[in-house]
Amino acid sequence: MLIYILEDEDNIREIESYTLKAAGFDTAGFALPRDFKQAMEKALPDLIILDIMLPGEDGMQVLSWLKNDVRSTNIPVIIISAKTTELDRVKGIDSGADDYMCKPFGIMELVSRVKARLRSVDKRQEYTYGGITISENRRTVYCFGEKAELTFKEFELLRLLISRPETVFTRSVILETIWGYEEGSGRTLDMHITTLRKKLGNCGRYIKTVRNVGYKLDKGEESA
Repeated sequence: MLIYILEDEDNIREIESYTLKAAGFDTAGFALPRDFKQAMEKALPDLIILDIMLPGEDGMQVLSWLKNDVRSTNIPVIIISAKTTELDRVKGIDSGADDYMCKPFGIMELVSRVKARLRSVDKRQEYTYGGITISENRRTVYCFGEKAELTFKEFELLRLLISRPETVFTRSVILETIWGYEEGSGRTLDMHITTLRKKLGNCGRYIKTVRNVGYKLDKGEESA
């Protein structure tokens, strides 16, 4: 499993990374929020460790950005901060963090809390709808028990649709969420929808076109 560490103090970031690697995790460390966000565009981690006091952008702003993005809203976040008051901890949890640790911290406790958060992720990051079963952690998709081999973009597209079944996602929202831009390349989206329907077999009929608006996952209507 991959863990991202956003911490501007080199020695602390190195300690966190070394500890987690020794426990069997893959890690990537970042000192600056902009570098962290660039990495998020390329690959999503299974868990994020986040400092609050960062250069250029406050960690709470980064947390808000994570929780307001459909792609990352379910990724668990553990804050590790020198801010140790009860108010700081409450603010962090209320803002969407899954856990809060204060500096200095024990390395064994860090590993324990990371494992606990990942266990809870295993339980919640699986979606089922109709005959579709999708596992975010294993990145697998099954349609009535048959495995569907999807590309990265196809998987992300299906995951977005199944995250809120029967909800219409506009074309601009899909393009922004999956491809990172709102306008243009609508043909790319249409081609991915066509391919995804084919790969899902009998479940492909759940992907409905809402004319002049976008797409939704709905097993109750005929495909447009």
